[in-house]
Amino acid sequence: MQQSRRRFLFLGAGALLQACGGGVASAPADVAGRTVPNRGWNAWVAGFKTRAARQGISPSVIERGFRNAGFLPVVIERDRNQTEFRRSFEDYLAIVANETRVRAGRAAFARHRSTLSAIEARYGVPAQTVAAIWGVESNFGTRRGTIPVISATSTLAFDGRRGRFFESQLLAALRILQSGDTTAERLVGSWAGAMGHTQFIPTSYQALAVDFTGDGRRDIWSDDPTDALASAANFLAQSGWRRGAFSSREVSAGGIQPDPGGPRFATGPNFRVIKRYNNSDNYALGVGYLAGRIAGGGPLRTPFGPDRFGLTIDDRKRLQQRLTARGFDTGGADGVLGPKSRAAISAFQRSIGLEATGTPSPALLERLG
Repeated sequence: MQQSRRRFLFLGAGALLQACGGGVASAPADVAGRTVPNRGWNAWVAGFKTRAARQGISPSVIERGFRNAGFLPVVIERDRNQTEFRRSFEDYLAIVANETRVRAGRAAFARHRSTLSAIEARYGVPAQTVAAIWGVESNFGTRRGTIPVISATSTLAFDGRRGRFFESQLLAALRILQSGDTTAERLVGSWAGAMGHTQFIPTSYQALAVDFTGDGRRDIWSDDPTDALASAANFLAQSGWRRGAFSSREVSAGGIQPDPGGPRFATGPNFRVIKRYNNSDNYALGVGYLAGRIAGGGPLRTPFGPDRFGLTIDDRKRLQQRLTARGFDTGGADGVLGPKSRAAISAFQRSIGLEATGTPSPALLERLG
């Protein structure tokens, strides 16, 4: 993917996944994993340390940043497995803006109403939009990531698939340590280095994070989300947010239709601004929809039709429920048929002598009773 340096400065977590070749991202999941010995990584790091020193990073910061760092195979695996399939918009909303997420968002909004209002007054970005980005990126701070950023970005830089990009993130991460905004122990995030409540990558943090609390640190990692929420608002403001303009809203005709037969949406000037955070229509529409629900709006008026397998979301939920009841764990019954659900389908198919395709169908649902 060809990108300018400025473009890379304006990337949130979801956009980072896009840049790395993945599809539409939901809130980032924590990834368990341990560092393992790797001589190639050791040699690469030795060379990088020299380059970092030439870029003005002090030896003490370099030593502190890499003291407990190591090669993380799990991030390589995650980087290689982003493109399994593209989610429909219906599935995307089922993940990032389901009724549980809406209730959590309204509760989080109520707890932080005064802070969000102050942020809106300063940056001009509606409080519910900032809250929605918080919800999509980290489920309102409950999934901020626990992977050491130095280990993750150095592993991905060494791996080389996006070597120059991740080396720039690693260098920016060291600059964060050098500025004193956080410590090496607290410099954690998701598997690809996105950090905090609103999942800024290091270069975005360097360019756009703000100290809204006035304590002298731009602390997006704290349990207090204030700096992170203000940083997201500053991101959007600097990206061209227009006060009073809308991003997206459901319409009965015209507009864009992400899923055939599903709801349609008119998009306004701020739709493109949200896409600066993540260059995905689904993401921008999801943020707009969740913002409206957090503000008290109702669900979509137009239902989604059957998927390409002939199943509605209620059918898919029943399929998951019936598989689980038979002992084939789908990981939940949200109507989103991800890898675990497809593995359960395959296991059921094998158990009754069918070819294990992992493909859902109305006939399979009927067979499950």
